[in-house]
Amino acid sequence: MDQENKSGMTKFVLHGLSGPRELQLFYFAFFTLFYLSIVLGNLFIVLTVISEPALHTPMYFLLSNLSFIDVCLSTFATPKMIVDFLVEQKTISFEGCMTQIFFLHIFAGGEMMVLVAMAYYETIMSERTCTSLVVGSWLIGVLHSVSQLVFTVNLPFCGPNQVDSFFCDLPLVIKLACTDTFTLEVLMLSDSGLMAMSSFVLLLISYTVILVTVQWRSSAGMAKARATLTAHITVVTLFFGPCIFIYAWPFNNLPVDKVLSIFYTVFTPLLNPLIYILRNKEVISAMQKLRHREVSS
Repeated sequence: MDQENKSGMTKFVLHGLSGPRELQLFYFAFFTLFYLSIVLGNLFIVLTVISEPALHTPMYFLLSNLSFIDVCLSTFATPKMIVDFLVEQKTISFEGCMTQIFFLHIFAGGEMMVLVAMAYYETIMSERTCTSLVVGSWLIGVLHSVSQLVFTVNLPFCGPNQVDSFFCDLPLVIKLACTDTFTLEVLMLSDSGLMAMSSFVLLLISYTVILVTVQWRSSAGMAKARATLTAHITVVTLFFGPCIFIYAWPFNNLPVDKVLSIFYTVFTPLLNPLIYILRNKEVISAMQKLRHREVSS
């Protein structure tokens, strides 16, 4: 932080979703409703799993953790983006920028690990293993985030302060440093890019094995498995695709990066509960019981 004070950089300007005033108001209403749906929907799922004894199993423990991470992932930047739609100067302090980067990589890294754990649930899961995987997911997220941030906070920022996104994203911020960042970009490629790519490959391997396995079942079972896996792969692709595109090739930032960032920070946290949980009869039944209890009380 000392270098930041010496260079005089105290804030960054965020170039979020731009447009005329009317479009900004539309964005404000749209993303406010979207964000409220994410928070309320995912927290209701967490509450349902906690309050219903029938759901106290390792798999639902993983699903509830996924919902909690989705709330966190959508909260680190979306509320500020919503507020910024109402103001002319979309700025963020240096400390606020570094904080966004820190929490983004904690939650995104944790979500990757939880998704991989869920994909291999049938072969490795026990209650003890499940708890260890969740704790490990959070630890990996923290270590991953610290490894990204430790080289960033002391970079000398003394020139442009325009970030072409609605939040501080690491590839965009380090390019503003008044020094050669090639080595740091290679480290980011080795860390974030490799983490996203390897997790995505592990998920594809798991889904392929499942498809091969269910081929020997009835045609009805095969159709159901294919429909479920198609939905899962869609959500996984929407989350990992932008991450791989942005972090595995960080040297050339494109305007499309801003749009892709919305997918894994806003859209995916809403799709996860719809795909993984709300199509599950046990969860829906537990939600109905919880609602009836609340109404009766």
